[in-house]
Amino acid sequence: MTYTKRDLVRRISEHMDVPMVQAEPWVDAVIHTLRDTLMEANPTCRIEIRDFGVFEVKRTKAKPKARNPKTNEVIYVPEHRKTHFKPSKLLKEFLRQPVSDEITN
Repeated sequence: MTYTKRDLVRRISEHMDVPMVQAEPWVDAVIHTLRDTLMEANPTCRIEIRDFGVFEVKRTKAKPKARNPKTNEVIYVPEHRKTHFKPSKLLKEFLRQPVSDEITN
């Protein structure tokens, strides 16, 4: 199942018992702040949210002899940055539980 930002706003408004129009600016602010912080990473960044996880911007090494799998051509891939998410211990333990049949149906 895919959740959109609107779904998150709806769930937060229900949880906080406020109208969606009041919850939406807060959700927007959190998402924009996370995005802007990750985009400002020079060259790396780490955002740690307790009991949720860690967002990181990491450097990758340049690959002078990478291969295009479609054409088999050897190409150079320059050093760049990538994002990484590491779930918290609490979230990781939950995700490691066996999936019940009720959820998949």
